[in-house]
Order: sequence, then structure tokens, then C-alpha cells
Amino acid sequence: MNGLVLGFLFVLIAVGMSIIFGMLGLVNFAHGAFFALGAYLALTLRPFVGFGGALIIAPILVGLIGLLVERTLLRPLYDKEPLLSLVLTFGLALFIQELIRVIWGAMGHPFDTPAFLSGFLKFGPVFVTQYRLAVLVTTIAILLAVWLFLTRTPYGRIVRAGSRDPDMVSMLGINLKRVFMFIFGLGCMLAGAAGVLAAPLWSVVPSMAEQAIMPAFVVVVIGGLGSLSGALAAGLMVGVSVALSIQFWPEASSSIMYVLMIIVLLLRPRGLSGERWERFE
Repeated sequence: MNGLVLGFLFVLIAVGMSIIFGMLGLVNFAHGAFFALGAYLALTLRPFVGFGGALIIAPILVGLIGLLVERTLLRPLYDKEPLLSLVLTFGLALFIQELIRVIWGAMGHPFDTPAFLSGFLKFGPVFVTQYRLAVLVTTIAILLAVWLFLTRTPYGRIVRAGSRDPDMVSMLGINLKRVFMFIFGLGCMLAGAAGVLAAPLWSVVPSMAEQAIMPAFVVVVIGGLGSLSGALAAGLMVGVSVALSIQFWPEASSSIMYVLMIIVLLLRPRGLSGERWERFE
């Protein structure tokens, strides 16, 4: 049960990164920093609007910051050497972490579970906290909403088409720059939502960005770059593997996901659902 909760949190982080890569062709190394930023904004907002309000407002604020980052920092680099964007997002991650230390301090902050979700539930021999179950349900609902948006709305079809053939989409008169900005903001918003949900489960410290970015990167690689279904399967694999290793082999818990990634890449170099995308070849 803990593995499912952890896995869906990993999926929520990784889906945002996967969407950004699929549309912009950019591996966003600042994704973990946006995850941490969501947790810290929720920490500040919670006394005023409660946990439910923080869960809505904090990701939106993170998404707006993502829009600003794409518009001012990333957009001028789209037609430049791809390495510049990677270096920029890596530097941005370091900047956001230091900014968090300046504003909220370097020490960790307690983030208590909401009082109305503080109890336990029993399913046969399995005990699970109400909050973990709520995280599981909320994460599934968010992922379902993203899937419906991408597959059932006209804007979602533009996003999927633009990820495969941006030149053709531009010829149809669609403003791809605006689509790019929206997608980067959406990816950052999903990372911020994951940060809020993870705050009562993880320690709210500046280094939580590093705790999120590596599992997210592993999930995206295992699932296949740009694949949402692959990210879902990979996230559950990684989450359950990490949870089981913590229970039965704690010494290996920090490395088990990398072993899993190596095994998958040896068998399927493009990941579980990876495809050959001509624009990235």
C-alpha cells in the first residue's frame, strides 16, 4: 500500500517532466525544485486557507512561476544549442533551492497531516492511514484529469500533435509559443501539486528537491521519454520496489530504482513505452 502511494506520487512528478519533454524536447532539471517550491508555498498558505486551499492555490502559483520562467528564460534558447537549456534548468534548480533557504531557512519545517485525515483504516491485515489513502485517490484523480485533457479536448490534441510535428502545427496557424508556455506551466503545476501532497509524508526541507528529481528522472527513463502510459507503469514499479526494499532490505532502498532502470534499459533501450521520435533523432 505504501508502495502504491509512493509510486503514484512519483508518477505525478514524472508526468509533468514527461509532458515538458514531449512538447519542448527539454529535460527539465529544475522540476524537483518546483516540487519543493509547491511544498513551501503550501506551508506558508496553510495557516490562512487550510490544507485544501493550499492544495489548490500553491500548485497554481508554481504553474504561474513556470509560465514566467518559460517566457523569460527558456523561450530565447529554443533555436540554440540544446545543451544551453539543460545548463539553464540545472542552474535554475540551484537558484530556487538557495532562494528557499533564504526565505524559509535551511532547517526543516513540520507539516502535520490534516486533522480530518489523521486516522487509520483497516483492510483485512493491511493498515493504512487515511491521509495516504487520500493522497492515492487525489493523485489518481489529477492524473485522470490530465489524461482526459490530453485525449478529449481540442487543446490537448494540439499539444499531442505539436509534440510530434511542431512545424506542421505552426503551418495550421496555431501559436506554438503560447502552447509551449502553457505546457511548461502545466508540468510545473503538477510538480507543485505533488510537493503539497508529499509535504506531510516527507520532511519539508530544501533538499526535498533532490529527493524528487532523481526518482522522477528514473521513472521517465524507464517508462520511455514522452510516454504518459509508460510513466504510469514505471512509477508504480519504482514505488513498489522502493517500499518493499525499505521493508525487507533497507540498505538497498536508495539504489533499487537504479538497478531497475539498468535492467529495463538493457532489455528495452527506449524504455517500456518509448517510441522513435524523428524530431529528437
